[in-house]
Amino acid sequence: MLVFDGWYLKLDTGYWMHVGTFDLLNSSINSIQYPVSSINSIPLNMNFFKKFFTKEKEQDLEQGLEKTKTGFFEKLSKAVAGKSTVDVEVLDELEDILITSDVGLETTVKIISRIEERVKRDKYLNTSELDSIMRDEIVQLLEENSTGEVHDFASPPGKKPYVLLVVGVNGVGKTTTIGKLAYAFSQAGQKVVIGAGDTFRAAAVDQLKIWSERVGCHFYAKGMNTDPAAVAYETVDYALKNNLDVCIIDTAGRLHTKINLMNELTKIKRSISKCLPDAPDDVMLILDATTGQNAIEQAKQFTSATDVTCLALTKLDGTAKGGVAIGISDQFKIPIKYIGVGEAIDKLQVFNKRAFVESLFKR
Repeated sequence: MLVFDGWYLKLDTGYWMHVGTFDLLNSSINSIQYPVSSINSIPLNMNFFKKFFTKEKEQDLEQGLEKTKTGFFEKLSKAVAGKSTVDVEVLDELEDILITSDVGLETTVKIISRIEERVKRDKYLNTSELDSIMRDEIVQLLEENSTGEVHDFASPPGKKPYVLLVVGVNGVGKTTTIGKLAYAFSQAGQKVVIGAGDTFRAAAVDQLKIWSERVGCHFYAKGMNTDPAAVAYETVDYALKNNLDVCIIDTAGRLHTKINLMNELTKIKRSISKCLPDAPDDVMLILDATTGQNAIEQAKQFTSATDVTCLALTKLDGTAKGGVAIGISDQFKIPIKYIGVGEAIDKLQVFNKRAFVESLFKR
């Protein structure tokens, strides 16, 4: 007996089935099952998918994860070759696969423990079920991290301007991500200004100016070797005077020492709050997915130096290390807001844990 509930089906087995697609003609269902105990943590609506996650976005995500998927499933196929059931040897191989996919040791241990519990509970698990079992357990694990998710590129209600301070080391795609963010917000009908707060790197100001012209948004700069805190203050002031919706401020990409970084970002944040109390609204750390575990180390350093409130993960399309998104999402109680899945200006997406995992395991 199946009881339909929104976009979930409740099964007699004690599981909820998340219905991805339902083919009436062939009576086939693409699904993910969750224990009833975890259903309260799963949103029972499809607003995200209906409103934002279009077929084109889904294809972009699948293409962006292609290198990760290819490497992952090749290793998985070798691990289960000649085996009919999930045993200790298969689990050991799976552990190695997850770690080499840059999921991270801590998160890998959690996933393996969950699968071991499934093996104990269900007694007999076929290796052909391993894909769906892993998908189920990873989705559940990430859903338990209660950090919120954005569903589109709209500034938060009651925040005008929405002030976003962007941090990260040189080379992670910070400037490009700022440009793509400005484009996405502009496409959503928001009026945007980019503030060139990285006044130490010669190309930083010029590159952001080019991006602003490409996007067609406002741009504020004071030139090279000026005070970044002053740039931040004046950019917010410019946004207020021009009735803009979104204010994106770049910062220097040199890591320095932890104490220098902390002092510099504290000064910038204090300067912004003098212009607009309670701002900045978010401090976003940009991380490069191609660096794998180095991205997690950078996240640790920055989160210990300043109050990072959200993350953006770039260059997922250029790496087989896309599993790092799972590790970061699990280990840091800070939401990944955006992911870069291609070089084009429109290839920045909001990050949805469920959509990401489903795409990762879609063959």
